[in-house]
Amino acid sequence: MEKKTILIVDDVEINRAVLAEIFKDEYNTLEAADGEEALAVINGREDISAVLLDLLMPGIDGLGVLKDMNATGRIRTVPVFLITAAESRDLLLEAYHLGAVDIITKPFYAHFLKHRIKNIIDLYSYQNELERIVSEQVERLNRVNRSVIAALAAVIEFRDCESGEHVRRMSTLTWLLMREVSDRYPEYRLPSAEIDKIGMSAVLHDVGKISIPDQILNKPGRLTAEEFEIMKGHTVKGCEILQKIPDLVDEGTYVYGYDICRHHHERWDGKGYPDGLVGDETSIWAQVAAVADVYDALTSDRVYKKAYSHEVATQMIMNGECGAFNPKVLDAFLKAEDKILAMYQEKQV
Repeated sequence: MEKKTILIVDDVEINRAVLAEIFKDEYNTLEAADGEEALAVINGREDISAVLLDLLMPGIDGLGVLKDMNATGRIRTVPVFLITAAESRDLLLEAYHLGAVDIITKPFYAHFLKHRIKNIIDLYSYQNELERIVSEQVERLNRVNRSVIAALAAVIEFRDCESGEHVRRMSTLTWLLMREVSDRYPEYRLPSAEIDKIGMSAVLHDVGKISIPDQILNKPGRLTAEEFEIMKGHTVKGCEILQKIPDLVDEGTYVYGYDICRHHHERWDGKGYPDGLVGDETSIWAQVAAVADVYDALTSDRVYKKAYSHEVATQMIMNGECGAFNPKVLDAFLKAEDKILAMYQEKQV
């Protein structure tokens, strides 16, 4: 079995020599005489299994090394042992708060020292391997999510020739606007991973159109009142379809997709459908998807109209011609205008 590598950091050469001698048979040992040398090794190599760290050193001291390891995230994967004689309680306590796992006291007792360090290294190795496996499983699940959602989007595309590109643009535009809203308004702030899921879930917003008759879905003229009522049913029908596949995608994607599917035609003043929700009774992601949906519909050719320009579409949205929207979402839309224009000009969505 290949030896693991330990980094010994101490400004006293004899201390480094003693520790290197203790561990030479079980481990490859590297040495650093100060914090700067230590960080060069820690940040430059991926094979460090443990760091034996003196606290009191000239220049960058032990606490400085720990702070840097916290900043880079290495403290989560590499155990740090403090080399100490009689440092103050407060100093040791701060080192523990920064992630140190144990204390190596002077003089060094080889037998006990070897066992303590081996046990911690083995524990961290197991933990790191477990995190790697979980990360791979999460990525596999994400691939499955994307595949299922892409398949549903393709089904919509076969039914409605406009929807194929529309659902792909909806995904990107919803993601872009959600990022803008999240960055600008703390009450709507979400982690990046959740915003990614929201963008992916927006693809599902029109899945209910599968149930709409062709003569209504692709009618070139204005819908009658009766036909419009049938068309409005795509929100609820889409949710009925999604209820049959909750186990095919992860819970977050399903929840976002279901909510957006049902509520992307709700409006800020309660005059939307199917539930007549008012204001923030509609989730922020469904509100954002609603603006994205309207903008893309206005700026795209449809069987019943030609595409409007960005300027005209924006004016229509801001004037309330497509229903009332959350003023904060509209503000984010205007702030992201250059990005939106670039996205549509490139046509790479």
